[in-house]
Amino acid sequence: MSNQQKKYRKGGFTFKNFFVAHDRCAMKVGTDGVLLGAWAPIDGVNKALDIGSGSGLIALMLAQRNESLTVDAVELDVDAAQQAQDNFVESKWAARLQVVNQNIIQFSEQARNQYDLIVSNPPYFEPAVLCRDEKRDQARYTGTLTHEILLNCAKKCLAKQGLFCLILPYEIGENVEAMAQNSGWFTAFRINISDKAKTPCHRILLGFKREQVVTMISTLALKEENGHDYTEDFQQLIRPFYLKY
Repeated sequence: MSNQQKKYRKGGFTFKNFFVAHDRCAMKVGTDGVLLGAWAPIDGVNKALDIGSGSGLIALMLAQRNESLTVDAVELDVDAAQQAQDNFVESKWAARLQVVNQNIIQFSEQARNQYDLIVSNPPYFEPAVLCRDEKRDQARYTGTLTHEILLNCAKKCLAKQGLFCLILPYEIGENVEAMAQNSGWFTAFRINISDKAKTPCHRILLGFKREQVVTMISTLALKEENGHDYTEDFQQLIRPFYLKY
């Protein structure tokens, strides 16, 4: 099948080396997940955990980037967990990917200090006026997974020298960073993300450790000033994945 034909496969998103079906998931493949999956440091990582895996996108990206990495993908929603499992089975890395259909609170009680890397593209809206789609609410709102709970669960699962990475809207991310630092985490990485170099930051990538480290702070603009072309920095991240690059 040619790349041109691959682009028209329905019900999901086609990358260079795998297809992510997401028609049964509340949250579809998007830039946030791609950013986290393409950036999260994987050198020397043997075992990773994806909290709230959804379609399994980030787990698949990590597996592509590190051929010795195994990933456990925890997903609460039954339909999304099954879709992630189907996506894993169809991929080249099925033997290294596992879906766990469970609440992360329960999962974390049994999985202490196992993971070198934990990633999450978590819910970020505070409970307010919920929409009519219960599954979408669960994926988008912090009613079922607050950021405090997420930090506590990650701490239980992370190895002593491991790294916990997540992506959030910028202002919410700043609040979560402060919350994390107040509860014993240390910021190892912080990437401030903007649509264009001269526009305000709208997303933040954070990497936390359990031991004190020097914080590495950087910026990433996704698009050139013309608003259409991706910057070279963003292209370097997505080149191993996007068909166009």
